[in-house]
Amino acid sequence: MLTDLTDTTCTDIRAALARAQGQLGGPATGVVLNLIIVTDEAGQHDAVRAASQASREHPCRVLGVIARESRGPSRLDAEIRSGEGTPGQTVLLRLYGPMSEHADSVVVPLLVPDTPVVTWWHGVIPAIPSAQPLGVLAQRRVTDAARARAPAAALAALSAGYEPGDTDFSWTRATPWRTLLAATVDQEPYPIRGGQVVAEEQNPTADLITAWLGNRLGAPFSREISAGPGITDVTLHTDGGDIVISRPDGRVATLSLPGQPDRHVALHRRDIADLLAEELRRLDPDEVYAEALALVAGIPATTG
Repeated sequence: MLTDLTDTTCTDIRAALARAQGQLGGPATGVVLNLIIVTDEAGQHDAVRAASQASREHPCRVLGVIARESRGPSRLDAEIRSGEGTPGQTVLLRLYGPMSEHADSVVVPLLVPDTPVVTWWHGVIPAIPSAQPLGVLAQRRVTDAARARAPAAALAALSAGYEPGDTDFSWTRATPWRTLLAATVDQEPYPIRGGQVVAEEQNPTADLITAWLGNRLGAPFSREISAGPGITDVTLHTDGGDIVISRPDGRVATLSLPGQPDRHVALHRRDIADLLAEELRRLDPDEVYAEALALVAGIPATTG
């Protein structure tokens, strides 16, 4: 069900949301969080689609915010989507004129009360997410350094402005690698002496994994360059020989252990919807991410 409102108000949008929910057969129950998406016209389709897919696991009210021309009179247009095979509701807000500088005043009346808020910047990364008006509203603030022109600089800026509750998809992409590496290290009888992480040059996930391995294992790890896609190899040096995880195709990894036959492990590169769904599973601060982020930025961190 799709409802378009032109030159509207928050009061009218709330009334339209209530009508749409009533037509679907009941009140807006079952919503577990509010998801604010800061995006633009070019990215809104992909962002809303990813949110819709993630909402199957986490029913939520999605509020997409698009700041349009800042000149001219203030105006608010809204596009409301309900049903369409997914729980929750989606409201795409287009803000014009001075209103585009005060998106929080538009968003606050549309939030489901007494429900956690997650803000996701699908596009330009703010230097300090927690200081942004839409970041102040959120318990969890999600960015994606991989979308920046200079991912390493983006990670450094995020580290400088880090507050508990911040996270980045570059870290979320590391989850399958960290899970496999942790399981491998737990079974290794010899201490890890160091190693290498090999990935394409502009890959913040590889930078974070390199920092995480070095910090957790207390050994030197270097960051090497390959043609990709993504992370292609991780090598762990031990007294018993090298452990190598190689993933040249971005889908299946080969785990090579000294004196053992090679094993093949599914390690595919995940899409945005999958990453978003993972981040919506937890709203507490991620201290391990904070440690790795600080180390990438050259700030000493201590393990907990």
